[in-house]
Amino acid sequence: MQQIIFIDDEAPIREAVQQWLELSDISVRTCARAEEALALLTPDFAGVVVSDVRMPGMDGLALLERLQALDAELPVIMVTGHGDVPMAVAALQQGAYDFIEKPFTPERLLGSLQRALDKRRLVCENRALRRQVSQQGRIEGQLLGVSPAMVELRRQILELATTSVNVLIRGETGSGKERVARCLHDFSRRAGKAFVALNCAAIPEQLFESELFGHESGAFTGAQGKRIGRIEHADGGSLFLDEVESLPLAQQAKLLRVLQEKSLERLGSNRSIAVDLRVISAVKPDLAAEVRAGRFREDLFYRLNVAELHIPPLRARREDIPLLFEHFAQEAAARHGREARPLAPVELARLLAHDWPGNVRELANAAERHVLGLGRGAAVASPSQSLAAQLDAFEEQCLRHALQQCRGNIAEAMTLLQLPRRTLNEKMQRYGISRGEFLQGGDE
Repeated sequence: MQQIIFIDDEAPIREAVQQWLELSDISVRTCARAEEALALLTPDFAGVVVSDVRMPGMDGLALLERLQALDAELPVIMVTGHGDVPMAVAALQQGAYDFIEKPFTPERLLGSLQRALDKRRLVCENRALRRQVSQQGRIEGQLLGVSPAMVELRRQILELATTSVNVLIRGETGSGKERVARCLHDFSRRAGKAFVALNCAAIPEQLFESELFGHESGAFTGAQGKRIGRIEHADGGSLFLDEVESLPLAQQAKLLRVLQEKSLERLGSNRSIAVDLRVISAVKPDLAAEVRAGRFREDLFYRLNVAELHIPPLRARREDIPLLFEHFAQEAAARHGREARPLAPVELARLLAHDWPGNVRELANAAERHVLGLGRGAAVASPSQSLAAQLDAFEEQCLRHALQQCRGNIAEAMTLLQLPRRTLNEKMQRYGISRGEFLQGGDE
């Protein structure tokens, strides 16, 4: 929860500031001495520090130096008397976020605080993302996202990874089906063996059999030398069949036989080769509908669809967009030797309002264009919704993101969003948002 720590040795000023901030639904903790405030702060403090410059004991500049050592990205706002303006300017040069001259109005303080809190929130979110990405040995480092849908997807993957059942993955173009398939492999007992990926839509029909099953030398014209097929290469590991709906009917029958008998024969050979593999398939359409239309074998469908995973489209988990965009922007910046420029609020609003028909792949492209300075890109240049609809979508996602961050705690969400309870309740009712969606195990 974001919070303000306000430090001033004068009790009337502390009391006035506390009253101003609490009337604006901002959580504040006041301290009379810098030493008292230091005891409350950690590197992950999610708020902002406001401190008087001249105080007995440790003064504001000494406190700033200590806070810079603790966390160089922590916003510190200095409060100064008229005669101390040169000192405040020096503080800015040392890393202070802003300075406010006494006497100041509530509006002046609130304006500076709002900007500082926004900056701190982004810093904390980016750190959380970097921690998630750095967890290479954990699934959170492979499948990024804080939305309930992604939390549930990761849980399902880890549960299925302990088994060897065949899995069917459903998801739109660009939603990350191969990444999910790799997680199923990487977190399974088969992780030490091969993960073999095959896009069924990218192989000419006449080459399918050789590609899948391999061939012996001379099996057909041009077959020079023995070839190990994809299925045999995946022995002991996982075979990923992307766009499996494109598999020709003739090859569907042969794949079914391999799965039933757990063996194959290379083209031009009568010798059976035992294979042990897990088949992970991915489809865009409803494969059951393909079966009903006669384009896919029903018996193979049941072999492949022992368990099913559904990847939600990006538009259904918009709270993941800022984290994913930051991740892709950092990757693009590293590739191109550029600086990843932070998103302006209007740019973030545009990202959240877009429907992302190309899903995560489209978002990665937009992040790269952003890093290269190529503007918004076609992906987000032409909103598919009216301005009112985009603003509603943005507001809804802000509410959902805050409630997710606060794990359904209404009081914390009120503080984070700076909304009175009645307004928050009305907005939640308007968008059909229930507090229960964001409660985690043990929370009440």
